[in-house]
Amino acid sequence: MSKHLQRDMENLKQRILEMGSLTERALGAAVEALLERKLDLAESVIQRDEEIDVREVDIEEECLKVLALHQPVAQDLRFLVAVLKVNNDLERIGDHAQNIAKRTVKMTREGWKESPPPGLRKMADRVLQMLKRSLDALVRMDPQAARAVCREDDEVDALLKDLFQIQMGRMAEHPDWIPHLMGDLSVARNLERVADLATNIAEDVVFTVEGEVIRHGGGPEAGSPGNVVPLPRGRTQG
Repeated sequence: MSKHLQRDMENLKQRILEMGSLTERALGAAVEALLERKLDLAESVIQRDEEIDVREVDIEEECLKVLALHQPVAQDLRFLVAVLKVNNDLERIGDHAQNIAKRTVKMTREGWKESPPPGLRKMADRVLQMLKRSLDALVRMDPQAARAVCREDDEVDALLKDLFQIQMGRMAEHPDWIPHLMGDLSVARNLERVADLATNIAEDVVFTVEGEVIRHGGGPEAGSPGNVVPLPRGRTQG
């Protein structure tokens, strides 16, 4: 790897990690605002979403510039592809954090006093941990830690299903609560999507390090290897 490429790759790694930290903080603040009914905190999450959007565009432009200037191959190319995908996933997580914050603002201003159901708190905790661990795996480029994150996604799906059933029962008992209970389900759906995106990030770590695609049925516990991306002839896999 040339010194110029190495410098540009290190710069990109630093920028995507900063983007990850910013997005993780936004989601954590959105969840805290929801659970503690902190209107000011929810509004600050909404206002800061623009910063995430701007960073997403800047990182994408930098990736394309590196691709054009250096034409990297093997692991360097996989890393750039992963950064492009992770960058987009992080921006979408920021959008989901904003959606949760907007729902908090709406429920608070409408005077909804009921605490979020325990299942929603548990789900939020699981999703925040998944995001943290996927970003930790990205920092360390640790495929085993990334695979562990992928295995957690089914648990979040199960929590969403359980919460849906509980909320349906509460709606039957309290029809006048339906708009607010649907709001809780909307938050849960946003959290479930964040879990999916955290899983995507973890899968991209595996792809970068091992050249293996574990999406679409080639999961981390599959009996046969996932799809391995062929490398250019004459180069060794990084």
